[in-house]
Amino acid sequence: MENLTNFYEGLQPAVCRACLCARGAAPGRRPGAELFPQGRSAAQPRGSGGLDTQDPAPQPRTPSGGEVWLLSSAALGHWTAGAMPVGGLLPLFSSPAGGGLGGGLGGGGGGRKVSGPAALRLTEKFVLLLVFSAFITLCFGAIFFLPDSSKLLSGVLFHSSPALQPAADHKPGPGARAEDAAEGRARRREEGAPGDPEAALEDNLARIRENHERALREAKETLQKLPEEIQRDILLEKKKVAQDQLRDKAPFRGLPPVDFVPPIGVESREPADAAIREKRAKIKEMMKHAWNNYKGYAWGLNELKPISKGGHSSSLFGNIKGATIVDALDTLFIMEMKNEFEEAKSWVEENLDFNVNAEISVFEVNIRFVGGLLSAYYLSGEEIFRKKAVELGVKLLPAFHTPSGIPWALLNMKSGIGRNWPWASGGSSILAEFGTLHLEFMHLSHLSGNPIFAEKVMNIRTVLNKLEKPQGLYPNYLNPSSGQWGQHHVSVGGLGDSFYEYLLKAWLMSDKTDLEAKKMYFDAVQAIETHLIRKSSSGLTYIAEWKGGLLEHKMGHLTCFAGGMFALGADGAPEGMAQHYLELGAEIARTCHESYNRTFMKLGPEAFRFDGGVEAIATRQNEKYYILRPEVMETYMYMWRLTHDPKYRKWAWEAVEALENHCRVNGGYSGLRDVYLLHESYDDVQQSFFLAETLKYLYLIFSDDDLLPLEHWIFNSEAHLLPILRKEKKEVEIREE
Repeated sequence: MENLTNFYEGLQPAVCRACLCARGAAPGRRPGAELFPQGRSAAQPRGSGGLDTQDPAPQPRTPSGGEVWLLSSAALGHWTAGAMPVGGLLPLFSSPAGGGLGGGLGGGGGGRKVSGPAALRLTEKFVLLLVFSAFITLCFGAIFFLPDSSKLLSGVLFHSSPALQPAADHKPGPGARAEDAAEGRARRREEGAPGDPEAALEDNLARIRENHERALREAKETLQKLPEEIQRDILLEKKKVAQDQLRDKAPFRGLPPVDFVPPIGVESREPADAAIREKRAKIKEMMKHAWNNYKGYAWGLNELKPISKGGHSSSLFGNIKGATIVDALDTLFIMEMKNEFEEAKSWVEENLDFNVNAEISVFEVNIRFVGGLLSAYYLSGEEIFRKKAVELGVKLLPAFHTPSGIPWALLNMKSGIGRNWPWASGGSSILAEFGTLHLEFMHLSHLSGNPIFAEKVMNIRTVLNKLEKPQGLYPNYLNPSSGQWGQHHVSVGGLGDSFYEYLLKAWLMSDKTDLEAKKMYFDAVQAIETHLIRKSSSGLTYIAEWKGGLLEHKMGHLTCFAGGMFALGADGAPEGMAQHYLELGAEIARTCHESYNRTFMKLGPEAFRFDGGVEAIATRQNEKYYILRPEVMETYMYMWRLTHDPKYRKWAWEAVEALENHCRVNGGYSGLRDVYLLHESYDDVQQSFFLAETLKYLYLIFSDDDLLPLEHWIFNSEAHLLPILRKEKKEVEIREE
């Protein structure tokens, strides 16, 4: 309680003096006084009413007779930190005998006479209460929603919440930090005595004051600008973006010749086991069913509506067409569906157009379109795929035109103007989105001969490495203007997932030469295991989410990819940790299988929980759907390749049977609205990633390991194939072997 009192005292001078006044406190007064002012003596004279009353100029009361004051617009312009001008205050609530709103609503001589507080009618009290509530909401809104304002409370939350400590019954796994949370905070502080909570609190409050004052100054400067100035700033920004676009496009007048390296391990042999061969053939038939219906009912559009038998398009792609075609290219190739691959290639050559006036998701277009085109090139050697991939990469470069170089989430493909999702923590970019560009952009530099793509994504690391990570974790939001974290929400599922995946795969794709990526990955995994990974009462291992320092015991379907990630990274783990990470991957795979097994459809929900007496079950209606997601199949594939435990093939075949029984319809495959229902309720969308990922991973599980061997290929977040980047001499040696 003492710390909380000190916190409020620290906030009073500079954080929100208006908020304190609204609580009935004059400047300098401590919070906690009565909310409404004391009434004046009945003998005290009052004005005739109205704001132009001849009463003496209002003055703030002392603590014994507090009034509530409202800042006038004139006062706001002169308000500086630590001082509030008396002349700029208007009484919001005064005593019944005083002028102002309480006594002057009638105006002039015709005003109502009021004898005391009871004389106010219920309607007037309600109006006053609404005004007061709106004012308080505005004050708190300023704290939580102004740019960078989420940082104002983050320090206090992260340094004061007991929820940050690992649960008493949870022992950090091998490799967890030796020091406890308090020691870790002391080690990372630059000032103040180590372990001194008062010094830590003082540092936090100083940082809060500084950030809030800066936010107020920025808001004041913006409000003081004339409309002409704002318009001029917009035009200047557009001109700058146009110049940056010309600069980025200048080196791409033509692509340099590249010697195509024949791919390794793309010739598919039939499995020796007849049962496995039959199962793999079934998965190929599923691919044909999905593709043929897309071709028949939605050819050239983004996705298929298998119930309605028409086209479906998400706003994620803007006006770009053909998401399913580009996403399916490498799956068609490795399944040896040669005619279908040639049809898809012809469509790309004749119809794939990026010169559209529309806003797209940089993340989705990168992993699906850029990744799909790159993969098709590396498998087939067809030059059209390299050309289209680099062309699209150039179109995405304006997204990086921010003060920090952290890219926008959304980009207009024609104007080059970017922005972020309006719901994302005060205009922040999302970790999983700007952190899932590295693999593709490194290959774009490799194929174009221009380092600009690699420079853009390496700068993201530079920004991240300068920031302090709360408890070693990466929050999901980062403001591209300030280069600072947004609100501290940490997740290995949605909003965070593929950032961690790309750290590991950047190291592997570099032929294990990118040691910075390796360190960032294992440091992050260490923090995840310490603070997010827990066991249920029955022994199921799950990865919780961290919101404002508190654990939410929920795991998303998207998080299920992490089992495969932990297992894939085991070989490069710190000494003595390889087996631990392989076992951790197996535990996550088991948990995700349970989330499937505990539904009626035997397909997993979008999210499942470990609280309220339930384990691995969705408890909310908006978490019970299944949209043909691939993450569980992805983990099964890696666990099969790395352990050859037959249960992973068994679990994968259970999923195949469930897909056939519940998702297959005459027009393709549809997602389900509720996996716990006895009868199917379809969402009528065949997602493009069903062909790119889900069916590809299933096909690989029932193939021999020499088809796309993991020592030569990396899968991007959309399961598109990218070769490990080795020196030419080493590639020749590998081919000779």
